[in-house]
Amino acid sequence: MTRQFIPARESFAKWRENPEYLAAYEALEEEFALAHALIEARAHAGLTQEEVARRMGTTQAVIARLEGGRVRPSTRTLDRFARATGTRLKISFEPEAPAQIP
Repeated sequence: MTRQFIPARESFAKWRENPEYLAAYEALEEEFALAHALIEARAHAGLTQEEVARRMGTTQAVIARLEGGRVRPSTRTLDRFARATGTRLKISFEPEAPAQIP
């Protein structure tokens, strides 16, 4: 039996046609953005998760959970992460994108 592989881009385009999938995906956007920012700050500092953890006085597992995007850290934790990576925490509010008319 030969398997036919469907490119991820095609699958994603098809899934996005489903309103429930699209809503769930968009609901995770903030978590993805935070996880990306944490990983980027650590990488830019040239640090491992273990080194950041040591500087924060915590464990590597905690840093992995933060970067995994499954937890919502407090601003205090984010500030400690920023100091550990030689960055500063900046929080901003942005206007929501206007609703798109189909």
